Amino acid sequence: MSKLLVLAAVAAASLLPAQTLTQHDREFAMSHLHASRKLFLDAVAGLTPEQWNYKPSPDRWSAAECAEHITVSEDVIFGLIQNQILKSPAEPEKRAEVKGKDEAVVEQIPDRSHKFTAPEMLTPKRRWQDPDAMIAHFKESRDSHIHYVETTQDDLRDHFMKHPAMGMLDGYQWILLLSAHTERHTAQIKEVLASWEHRADTK
Repeated sequence: MSKLLVLAAVAAASLLPAQTLTQHDREFAMSHLHASRKLFLDAVAGLTPEQWNYKPSPDRWSAAECAEHITVSEDVIFGLIQNQILKSPAEPEKRAEVKGKDEAVVEQIPDRSHKFTAPEMLTPKRRWQDPDAMIAHFKESRDSHIHYVETTQDDLRDHFMKHPAMGMLDGYQWILLLSAHTERHTAQIKEVLASWEHRADTK
């Protein structure tokens, strides 16, 4: 009889969705996503058209261009997670290769002492003429992604893809990267605005 009970329990467990994220994983990612969301929205709140479009030099992005890059990247990176990383074969044997990279992603990606060239699909192209429409799009996407992290049963820890700078990352670490990327370019927006204020002060 005990064997039957064990078999029944195993069968019942097999019907339940696998939970690949711990509660700590969920809370850590959601906290970071909320924090970088607030940093970005605070940085662009109430900007004048002059502040929005000011460029410190011809080869540097304006606050508007940085904001567009953040907004486009929000959708592209999450799409990469859903449509490529999670659709790749599960490779749990790679977990050891990415151990400890959660912290590395959130510490190193925002570090602007290392510069990178954005891929063509993420470069600013004035996709939104109205800043408010772009910000609303970002909010909608980010809130959807936070809800995803809170509720998903996707196997994020067993699917992997290399990042050009960080090397191999699992799906969960790519979510952290999405948030850290927002933090990185929000810092860039603040640099642009500091330059604008210095310029205004010296006039």
